[in-house]
Amino acid sequence: MASPPDQEITALLRAWAGGDGQALERLTPLLYQELRRAARRCLARARRGQTLETAALINELYLKLVGMNHIGWQNRAHFLAVCARQMRWIVTDLYRAKQVRKRGAGAALVPFDESAVLRPGAGRELLAIDAALERLAAVDERKSRVVELRFFGGLSVRETAEVLAVSPETVMRDWKLAKAWLLVELQGGRSHAS
Repeated sequence: MASPPDQEITALLRAWAGGDGQALERLTPLLYQELRRAARRCLARARRGQTLETAALINELYLKLVGMNHIGWQNRAHFLAVCARQMRWIVTDLYRAKQVRKRGAGAALVPFDESAVLRPGAGRELLAIDAALERLAAVDERKSRVVELRFFGGLSVRETAEVLAVSPETVMRDWKLAKAWLLVELQGGRSHAS
């Protein structure tokens, strides 16, 4: 199935932002496969013990999106970037709540592994990555956004570049530097050169 034209997506996003309550309902099926891909990426390698399925994550995302009609949507990439951030928050909030219920606070520092998002036992890793991303954002917001868009949202280098209005080369440079920064941060190091 071919992707709908970007102009159609942008028009629906703007209609939704302008108060057309039906625009999100028309938009969702057009972007469902991309949202599903992003949700699968966010929940990658989740197996036993994982309580959130791809469809459930998309449903949770939809519930959050319903209340977000005040955003001045720019285009498909902007929409997918916001969705990536919301999915990150949904998943990390789920694990935070699960951790509080099970053991209380105290997530361990673990190595950054971009392929291991939510496999069994990865909840603590996810929380550590989320906290490290918050610290990275305080140092370099763009690098933090690159990781969020690529790691949690599953966006390509080109899509990430479009969202951030930078070149693909800048995205790749930020991606490499951010991964190195996060690796040091997650291993407990505190000296960073951004």
